[in-house]
Amino acid sequence: MASPYLENPVDIGAQIVQRALRRERVIRDKQNPLAFSDEHLYERYRFSAEGMLYLCRLLEPHIKNPTRRSHATTVPQMICIALRFFASGTYLYEVGDAEKLSKNTVCRTIRRVVIALQRYINTFIVFPGHLPTEAIKEGFSKIAGFPKVIGALDCTHIPISTPTKQTEADYLNRNATHSINVQMTCDHQCMVTSLDARWPGSMHDTQIFEKSLLGQHFQEGLFDGLLVGDQTYACQSFLMTPYPDLETKPQHDFNMALNQTRLKIDTTFAILKARFNCLRDLRVSPERASQIVGACVILHNIATIRKEWVPNEYDLPPDDIDSFTQDHPAGTAVRDAITAEYFP
Repeated sequence: MASPYLENPVDIGAQIVQRALRRERVIRDKQNPLAFSDEHLYERYRFSAEGMLYLCRLLEPHIKNPTRRSHATTVPQMICIALRFFASGTYLYEVGDAEKLSKNTVCRTIRRVVIALQRYINTFIVFPGHLPTEAIKEGFSKIAGFPKVIGALDCTHIPISTPTKQTEADYLNRNATHSINVQMTCDHQCMVTSLDARWPGSMHDTQIFEKSLLGQHFQEGLFDGLLVGDQTYACQSFLMTPYPDLETKPQHDFNMALNQTRLKIDTTFAILKARFNCLRDLRVSPERASQIVGACVILHNIATIRKEWVPNEYDLPPDDIDSFTQDHPAGTAVRDAITAEYFP
């Protein structure tokens, strides 16, 4: 029995039971957030321990605090803070609660990591891709037999906070919500090979492509290959889109092969938004949203190169096709020639 007159008022039997039931404590280094299983890290940060160490080495020269005074956050902690925000898309104070840091520290850290990642945008996002052009063409061809493809093209809307009154109308999309309209291309492995994230939600996909650097380079004939897109775009000599009105079986076969090939960009969007939930609703200004999108795309490509975890469940975006402009005569001629040669 316990006795109030003893220094330790618990009898010996109770002490034995307590020791038997006590679980062994696992001491983890709070300064080392990577001291967890990969499953734990994937769920919260979307990267394995090895992948996060790679990010630490990549970004350390640009984000490391010059001093350890006042318990400054370490590089692994900073990477974890940013990745948790990208992965969850939750409010900053919730990220701070999870990482045991203040909201202001979280905000500054995310900003620092985003800016650091921007330094590598031309390293990890290159067109037509990191592989040789012929390898990319062959990879696309294996999907459905569509020839000469070096990229699948489309745009996706990223919701943002209501901009200032001067620009609010520009960012209203067809669904009467505010967004930026982001153009991307991908290769056959769902690597993002070009990114243009600076356009308001009211901008039509075709206008974005015409104004983009990628569109200008294709106009100048700098690439040996074709893009594939949906009926949002006009058919051009370098951009194949489906036949609007099917009249023959070869035209039907052409459309089927093109749509199966073009599906790679939809899959890329789906994986990107499943991997980084913040892209489903960025509560920031258009400028900040553009930078965060760029950071997430760079991380997506790094994860793809390193063969990191891919979300098991993701939803393909619904077909939401705007009316397209008139097909170009040169584009229809190339489309007919491909149909006659490859889908007779």
